[in-house]
Amino acid sequence: MTAGDCRRDEYIFSPAVFLILCLLRKKAKSFRFCSAEENRNFTHWYLHSLRRHRRPEEEWRLSSARRGFEKCHCAAYKASRHSITEEVVLNSCHQYVELAAMQIETPLLKRDHARFLLKRTVILHSKRMADRGILEDNGSEVAHSTELPAEIKDWDKNHVRDWILRLTDVDDEYAKILYDQEISGSSLLLLEKAELIDLNIKLGPAKLIIHRRDELIKLKAQQSVSPGNQSSKSCKPYPFSQYHAAYRYQENSILDVIETGALNLIEPCHEYKAFINFENVTTEEKLKKFTEEVIRFAAACMNSRTNGTIHFGVGDRPDFTHGQILGTKIEDKETYDQKLADVIEGRFEYKHIDVVKKCIKPPRFVEVLEADMTVSGKCVIEVDIEPSSLLCEDSFFHVYSVDTRKSKKRSKTRDLKTDEKDSAKLFYIRDNSSSRNLLVQASSAKSLEEYNKYVDNIVLLSQLRKEAEEKHLTVVKNSVQGSRLCEMITGGSRSLDKSHFERYVLVTNKSHPAQKEYLAFLLDMNLTAVLDFDPESAETGLNKLFDEKRNINVHLPVQYKITEPVEEIASKLKLTRTTSWVFCNGGIKDEKPSDVDNWLLEKGSSIRDVVSFLCRKDVLPQKKFLVIFLMLSDVTDNHDPMFETFSMFYQELKGTEQILWICGNGSSHAHWKELIEARYRVNISRRCIYELSFAEINGTVLSLWSENRKSSRFLPGGGSKVLLPKKVEDSLDRLSILCLNQCEGGNEDKMEQEERFYKGGKVSWWNFYFSEQPGSMPFIKRDNFDYIIDTIIPDMCSLTQACVRFNILHLPGCGGTTLAMHVLWTLKEKFRCAVLKGKAADYDDVARQVVTLLTCETTDQQTRLPVLLMLDDFDEIDAVNDLQQHIEKECLKKNGSSRSPQIILLNCMRAESQVETEATDDTVFIGNQLSEKEQKLFEKKLEEIEKIYKNADTFYGFMILKKDFSAEYIQGIVKNTLKGFDFKHKHAQLIAVLVLLDCYCKNANLSVSVCEEFLGLATRPDFESCKAEDGFGKFSTLLTRCTEESSVVFEAVRVIHSSIAKHCLEELTTTFNVSKAQIIDFLLTTDLFYDCIQGKEKLMQDVHSMLVKRNYSAESLPAECQFSPLIQAITKETPGFEENVLLNAAKRFEKDAVISQLLSRYHYLRKKAFREAKDWAKNARDLQRDNSYICDTSAQVIKHELKDSISSDKDDPIKPEKMKDYLKMAVSAIEAFRETQEIARKEVIVRYKGKKDFSPYNTAGHLGELQIAVIVTNILERIPVFSLDELRRNILTQVLSGKMKILDVAKSDPKKQKHVSYYHFMQEFEELLYNFKDNMKKQFYFLDSYYVNLGSYYSQKDIRELRTRQEVLRCFRQYTKVFCTKSDAAELMKNRMLMNMLKIEKAHQYLEKNKADSYSGLLACLSNEGSAANIEQIVERYIFLFKNTRPQDDGHFKDTVNFIYAHIVLSRVRPESKILWAYMKLLQVLCDTLKCLTPLSESLPLHFISVVMLWPETIDILSGGNLSDKLESYISQLRNSFSNEMKPVCIGKRAVVHFYLGKKTGYERLITQKDIDKCVGSEQSMATQLQNGKIWKHKKVRNTLRKVTGRICTNAILADTPNEKLKVQVYPMFRSQLSEELGAKVSFFVGFTMNGPVALGIQPES
Repeated sequence: MTAGDCRRDEYIFSPAVFLILCLLRKKAKSFRFCSAEENRNFTHWYLHSLRRHRRPEEEWRLSSARRGFEKCHCAAYKASRHSITEEVVLNSCHQYVELAAMQIETPLLKRDHARFLLKRTVILHSKRMADRGILEDNGSEVAHSTELPAEIKDWDKNHVRDWILRLTDVDDEYAKILYDQEISGSSLLLLEKAELIDLNIKLGPAKLIIHRRDELIKLKAQQSVSPGNQSSKSCKPYPFSQYHAAYRYQENSILDVIETGALNLIEPCHEYKAFINFENVTTEEKLKKFTEEVIRFAAACMNSRTNGTIHFGVGDRPDFTHGQILGTKIEDKETYDQKLADVIEGRFEYKHIDVVKKCIKPPRFVEVLEADMTVSGKCVIEVDIEPSSLLCEDSFFHVYSVDTRKSKKRSKTRDLKTDEKDSAKLFYIRDNSSSRNLLVQASSAKSLEEYNKYVDNIVLLSQLRKEAEEKHLTVVKNSVQGSRLCEMITGGSRSLDKSHFERYVLVTNKSHPAQKEYLAFLLDMNLTAVLDFDPESAETGLNKLFDEKRNINVHLPVQYKITEPVEEIASKLKLTRTTSWVFCNGGIKDEKPSDVDNWLLEKGSSIRDVVSFLCRKDVLPQKKFLVIFLMLSDVTDNHDPMFETFSMFYQELKGTEQILWICGNGSSHAHWKELIEARYRVNISRRCIYELSFAEINGTVLSLWSENRKSSRFLPGGGSKVLLPKKVEDSLDRLSILCLNQCEGGNEDKMEQEERFYKGGKVSWWNFYFSEQPGSMPFIKRDNFDYIIDTIIPDMCSLTQACVRFNILHLPGCGGTTLAMHVLWTLKEKFRCAVLKGKAADYDDVARQVVTLLTCETTDQQTRLPVLLMLDDFDEIDAVNDLQQHIEKECLKKNGSSRSPQIILLNCMRAESQVETEATDDTVFIGNQLSEKEQKLFEKKLEEIEKIYKNADTFYGFMILKKDFSAEYIQGIVKNTLKGFDFKHKHAQLIAVLVLLDCYCKNANLSVSVCEEFLGLATRPDFESCKAEDGFGKFSTLLTRCTEESSVVFEAVRVIHSSIAKHCLEELTTTFNVSKAQIIDFLLTTDLFYDCIQGKEKLMQDVHSMLVKRNYSAESLPAECQFSPLIQAITKETPGFEENVLLNAAKRFEKDAVISQLLSRYHYLRKKAFREAKDWAKNARDLQRDNSYICDTSAQVIKHELKDSISSDKDDPIKPEKMKDYLKMAVSAIEAFRETQEIARKEVIVRYKGKKDFSPYNTAGHLGELQIAVIVTNILERIPVFSLDELRRNILTQVLSGKMKILDVAKSDPKKQKHVSYYHFMQEFEELLYNFKDNMKKQFYFLDSYYVNLGSYYSQKDIRELRTRQEVLRCFRQYTKVFCTKSDAAELMKNRMLMNMLKIEKAHQYLEKNKADSYSGLLACLSNEGSAANIEQIVERYIFLFKNTRPQDDGHFKDTVNFIYAHIVLSRVRPESKILWAYMKLLQVLCDTLKCLTPLSESLPLHFISVVMLWPETIDILSGGNLSDKLESYISQLRNSFSNEMKPVCIGKRAVVHFYLGKKTGYERLITQKDIDKCVGSEQSMATQLQNGKIWKHKKVRNTLRKVTGRICTNAILADTPNEKLKVQVYPMFRSQLSEELGAKVSFFVGFTMNGPVALGIQPES
């Protein structure tokens, strides 16, 4: 078709038909443009045809048709610039297609057909139009197919003519005039109005041409500099006729609809008003502007019968981009609504007011956000117009130009004509993008004719409106997306209680207040992390909602950056325990948000770190977590942070199978889908939920929880129950809380739960719950159950300590944990019960959580119920002690004083000994032999099981216990199951690893992720439905699942029973020739176990423990404690293989100092390869320089090398050169041990300041120095200088005491020449030799003081400490052999003057030999039977010294203090002794001593015994008279001395009570611990009762001890004394016993420690 064809057709067809004909020919591809000239001619003739053939009644329709057609192509061009998909193009110009189709509809051409033709035309030509760069519509021009250069100066005359032709209000003939005058773009820029008139262009068109040119110039200038245009993004308008949609605008974004006239009558037309620049305008004027515009627009829409929305705060050309969101500030929103309603009544005809009010909706105020998604304080005001056919019928609506109510008032004073003029009627219709009045002032006949014809056609228009409404009736939605959501969010299980996904990660953006009520489904989701892109989330968004309801941890993205081990980061973040809320676009800690254009540069990399961290296999289980993108706001920009984050997850997860998108509407989904398809060519529709509203999504997801999970949980209160808020429960992430309504309303399968338990799985609350249901057999009560419930628990409750403990010691697999949980279940109404999750928790955190549980929802302390906290399977009792201390301190910190225990710890742990022990007040033992009563219960239970379960023969856990751990039964199971075992198979390798772990490491397991990865299950197509246990084949009957509470919580598998693991390991060795060395070597050398995978940290800890942890038991020999049981077993089973294992361990744990230390120990203990031992010790030091135990290893290497060298030296005597080498090694070892001592002191200072680690002081350095000293004496005794006779040995004593020099010895040696080499070499070690005795004495004094004055916080004995003390005693015996032997005093006896000195010396030697030369040694006699036997001889020596030495003599002061101690000890050990001085006489000695100057070294012992003896008595003289008044000063000095001397090393220890204050006087008022023991009974019972405070309730004890009264002051008691002037401040042994208020009167017993007097057994006094 050519231009000529067009010219012929225009006279045959009407313009509408002509247009469709052109479109049809385009569709048939017969239409083509021969040239740009032909193209312009076609456009010219088409427009001319419209003018020639229009009929008055069709003019408005044809005009709209033309514009719709043109804008349709223009919008298609815009879309085609960004995308070539048909869907995008059609969506972009949908409204224009509808516009043109509706307006050109005729009886011969139905609208659907017209719409189809238009759409096809758009698709065929949009791309070609984009290629040619057609100019977009600028509001004044029409987009034609001719290309216009961007710059006007570049236009030629053809371009100028085309531009004129586009001006709809300028006739085409003027385009020809300018074309004939060869006006180009440059000429156009220079044209003046007068010049146009000279060209015979009339004044009106000339002014329009000049005006349009100037507008175009201005527009192009704005477009080139406007930042809004450069970065703005499109957005959709607020949903029509809605007020609570979750929608906001973003400043400078562009509405993707344009101002139009009537479209399809239902699709709203739009009008934009900037509504800004009101600085100097009153509120009344602003409101008037608003109402005027609304009235005009509303009337036009109602008369045009089209829906419409007028927007205030949206810009338009020329000042802004068309549809640009600006926003306007509003002070009082209600005023706008009131003012609009008021104006309607005055501006519309009275008969229409009610209808108009219903058609004009109340103003809507849509919030406007800044570019960075923060609140701007602005809004867009929108008023919707909805002229429904039911309301408007055939009415037409006039508007008065002024308020008729006011004009009526004025009419009384003005004439009628004036009134009519002021209140003229107006009739508005929508004409294209504006509202036009058909009744303009001084209306011409032509305009009146147009008005009349429009009114005549109102019936037809109303009919069209009614038809349009009928077509757009809401169709009932029928979607399958609800079912799809259930399937996808649970991974196919359709239950969130049993979801395939263990974890969820949420990614979300800006929320709207209207959405919040429908987001409740998120609160119960197991959200590991939330990536929140709303910078105001904490103030108004989703974060605030969560923070009100649940406990969350807020994090910055930078906290996810891997700067340390992954497990430590996960632990610090509390990942998998508490939801980690990551603010991804500011909004936290003054971090500013970023806009779309800058986010990727400013914050993208840190979010990449977060995504990468969460997708690591060692953080979240592979393919067992789901990432949910919750689209609360539309995402339309491919630089949007949400889209960029999707890209990160898409790359990390390698696809979309673990991603779910939830959109609130289809349009949000469409935008998102287009973005992803454009970048990745992936269709995500099947992973998207977009047809459901958020209300439907909320209800659907909530329905996937069981009633138990949805219901509230309750705790017991004082005689009632209280709600446990979910936020509080979340914060107690270290506790598994047992509630009153536990399990009620749950949907767990009873048979599944019982099967797991009977097969060997850990008991759960469900087992107890099901056993209580009707028709079920009660849970088996073990024999100790009633004893615990009826005896131990009531006894615990009668104590006064804040935190008390009782123990269930059990053999593995004997039901200890089950018994403990049964106790909790039974007592859940009387106590607040909980189980501690894991053992590696921060004890400060645990203590805080326990006290929070105690005080939750209780205000009155009297109504608080104690917390019963179960501790399960702690490895060390020391760890239990530490936790108990932390809890007690936290109780004090929170002022949690009480007269009864607030926290009761039920410590359930494995017994170290297989020997069953008798139950005590706080301990029961569960062995592997059932009583007769228990056997009958198990028999009855078995009968019930066999009736229900067909596979009861696999219930190994139950049967092993029932058969009393029958070795024959267990061996039968193992042999049958392991039949055909082949270590070459992967599942066989894995079961071997598991049994080895179980045998040599408590609570060992392998994560499910490790098993799946190793067995290759993760790559199987049926992975989602496949369980890890399936990969083990027939071995799976030996395994069970468990949850591991490590730094990251994960699912794991373990062997069902420790006895099965033990027999499996034996079977592998004997039958299949698989050694322990082979299994551990396989475990160490298989890299997959240590790859980035969940459970790696726990596995490494378990392997490390197997290799390193030694077994210190009372039964084991010292040689058996040198290495771990596994290393010992490998050495025994396959000698020599242990070295290979250890070397592989060093490679696996390359940076682990303890493994290097282990290798060092192995080399010096087993191989005697000291060079290698030193290398490994050095390596350990390099890795961990500030560890005293690592430092001690370096010293131990030298010590053992020295011992080995001496033992292998067969020369007797030792050669001089050898002696030199040995002494040199000894000096090196002593230096190393002293460095150990120094580091140990630094360690305890750090621990003391931190108050978290209560590990005791490391005494290895002190013991090591003594051991080296003993070795040195052995060396010296083997050289001829000191070994010939007794005299030479005495000379050795003198040298080592510093009393004789080496040169003096040489001079008196008759064999000096022969021994010259010895003397020469010994002179090199004078410092060692001359200070030898003093250094040994110093170490003995320190260790005696440490062990005598400090004791454990708790009653148990430390095996390692006992062995250390035995070794110290061995060294002391060697010391006495050298320094305390009888001397040959023949020479001294000749001189009578020296005889007294000899006696004094011998007395000192005797005291030294019996460890009675120090106050600590004397105090030790109180409990040491061996020392007590010699106490009378000791006192005799001190009496002699007291009488035969002078005050100025060296050591006299110390001897006097010890003299007092010796008498005190004698009085308690042998009170009937005849040599015992009278108490008053001894008291006088003390008083005299106190008047002397006190050496610093004697301050502690002197002031301790002073406090003991000067405690006031009723008779003043019995307590030292006036000196008793100074008691407070002595106590102060005592505490200061203790702090200086003992405080640095007392961490983890408590000052021992040496004496208690008794009721009698004199010596008899000093009661020892031994006296208390006699009152109580057995030593074991005494120890536990001393710990828990029950000891003070014994009648004999109360009759023996004196009760002291006092009043409570801050952290102490101000004790009353018989001396009315004296009040003594006494600290309680247990601060938690200060249960009364300040000033309250209490009574107590007094104990005397080196840290001052302490109060015990505190009771309130009425």
